[in-house]
Amino acid sequence: MIKKRRICRFCENGTDYIDFRDDKRLTRFTTEQGKIIPRRTSGTCAKHQRQLVRAIKRARHLAIIPYIAEMAK
Repeated sequence: MIKKRRICRFCENGTDYIDFRDDKRLTRFTTEQGKIIPRRTSGTCAKHQRQLVRAIKRARHLAIIPYIAEMAK
């Protein structure tokens, strides 16, 4: 069984810098528990994964995105 190679979304778009203020893009790379999706699952390259993790952590620290998604009651 051959797996299809995932292409980095950021390389595809020609993104140089991942902005920590872009909350919609960053929340796409986190789970409901607040964990950051790993590189092997998301398909991002190593360079952009490092930038992505740094941006997510900065956004969390500045309260732009939550550490954990709100739970439904």
